[in-house]
Amino acid sequence: MKIQLANPRGFCAGVDRAIDIVERAITLFGTPIYVRHEVVHNRHVVDRLRDMGAVFVDELHEVPDNATVIFSAHGVSKAVEDEAKRRGLNVFDATCPLVTKVHMEVRRYAREARDVILIGHDGHPEVEGTLGRFDTGFGGQIRLVESVEDAAALPVQDSTKLAFVTQTTLSVDDTAEIVQTLKRRFPDLVSPRKEDICYATQNRQDAVKDLLREADVLIVVGSVTSSNSNRLVELGSRAGVSSHLVDGAADLKREWFEGKRCVGLSAGASAPEVLVQEVIEQLKAWGADAPTELSGRVEHVVFGLPRELRLASDRNTAL
Repeated sequence: MKIQLANPRGFCAGVDRAIDIVERAITLFGTPIYVRHEVVHNRHVVDRLRDMGAVFVDELHEVPDNATVIFSAHGVSKAVEDEAKRRGLNVFDATCPLVTKVHMEVRRYAREARDVILIGHDGHPEVEGTLGRFDTGFGGQIRLVESVEDAAALPVQDSTKLAFVTQTTLSVDDTAEIVQTLKRRFPDLVSPRKEDICYATQNRQDAVKDLLREADVLIVVGSVTSSNSNRLVELGSRAGVSSHLVDGAADLKREWFEGKRCVGLSAGASAPEVLVQEVIEQLKAWGADAPTELSGRVEHVVFGLPRELRLASDRNTAL
């Protein structure tokens, strides 16, 4: 049985940055360092950071006054940001810069008194943060659309003052269908100046499509809470390929591979490579060949650290 590895897979620049922010804050300021929500959606990463001294909380009322808190890569609402300022919390914002871009679009559309359609998944932290960035004081409103059916039935007040944005980790194909439906209904719909679905989401979906040309079983390493990981599994399932999302090698079931010729293996943008390697070792123990890696798109994106954390790091180095 062959193993083919998707390329690219695993950590993206936004996840690397978020993890680095937590690790550096712990090094510079000691523990505890509070983190609002899972900094990224991966149990392995969260458990490791917790072992280092990070304290993960659901809301800011769980954080003591004047403590250091980190906002997760998924972003937060304006209300959460304002509460942190009011309470004098020392904040380092690990929001992915590509999510911040969507927040800026939402604020701009609000100032233009437009209604905004947010394409995304209800309850996802990124969606909650983006919804909370819209200022209704200019007369507009923001509405969440999750499906083509939602888009077809959405009531609007003024279709000439309408714009849309998207969650960054959606299925590229599904989102395109929703956008097409909206544009058919609302020809004056304003689009983001640049695609909101992030480069890493697009690249990992393209890489899985490459795997599916030969794979007859697909394994995606990632947590069930990870939106982009779930979208990769959906790609395989829709192609008629047996597809499974696993946190790690311990979740593998041998019967998944009985009679299979080729395993396609990928990982969501918040899954560390060490978990992929553990899956490979388990498959090899069950008789699989050494893996081959498909050629793919090389990613060179790097996001810088927040200025305040960078300055603190520089001061610490100087000492």
